[in-house]
Amino acid sequence: MPAPSSSSVQHARKALGARLRELREDARMTGRQFAALCGWSGAKVSRIESARTSPSPDDLRVWASVCGVPEQSADLIASLRNVTDMFTEWRRMERAGLKQAQQAQLPLFERTRRFKSYSSWLVPGMIQTEAYTRAVLRAVQKRRGLVDDVEAAVRTRMERQHILQDGGKVFAFLIEEAVLRSCLGNTDVMVGQLGSLITVSSLPNVSLGIVPMGVNRMRMPTEGFWIYDDHQVNVELVSGYLTITQQYEIELYAQAFAEFAESAEYGAAARARITAAINSFG
Repeated sequence: MPAPSSSSVQHARKALGARLRELREDARMTGRQFAALCGWSGAKVSRIESARTSPSPDDLRVWASVCGVPEQSADLIASLRNVTDMFTEWRRMERAGLKQAQQAQLPLFERTRRFKSYSSWLVPGMIQTEAYTRAVLRAVQKRRGLVDDVEAAVRTRMERQHILQDGGKVFAFLIEEAVLRSCLGNTDVMVGQLGSLITVSSLPNVSLGIVPMGVNRMRMPTEGFWIYDDHQVNVELVSGYLTITQQYEIELYAQAFAEFAESAEYGAAARARITAAINSFG
């Protein structure tokens, strides 16, 4: 199984491979001896230990048994599942439809108190209008050939926005200025969405920053991401949905967010950029 292209995923795969190597070495077996007892090739053992190949749950049961520690098989399999769950392809996440994909995120949003969202492609879902959400999800449904439950998915996302009214939660949104000028749906949809951003920016628990377009940026736009209570990062990639829980990598995203925030404009200056974008749609 090829590894997804994420440093978090690869780091976790390498950690599992290193743990398996330690079990083999603690059992005082060479790779060749171990492979013979498992009925595998030496190359398979090498690929698993170096994280070039993912083991199956059955492989891990055999590994633990041959090493004389069958009681560790359940923990090894749990580690494997954690690696697998870090990266979810869109086709897997959305195979039952867009509504279910929206519902799956609700528990995370409900338990999080501090949200940080950076968006370089779209207005963040939490502050989208119904018409904008419909345009976004309809485009996704058509592009990926999914079951048509767009209207149900739109209702689910709109219902989730009640979280914005929870005074115990704090939201910091950063949006690239280019997002304001990228027309989704039609001009009426965009004008309505941009007007809604001005309204949302007045909420007492919401900070809305617009990162200006320009040539003297210290950090260029990157993929959109959410940070939840500084404990988890979710990144939306072209190929899938990435969940990051490694602390050192969470800190990298937190640093990126801080740098974007430093260059963003807020308050009247942000509203002026939103208004200019509205005017650009005639």
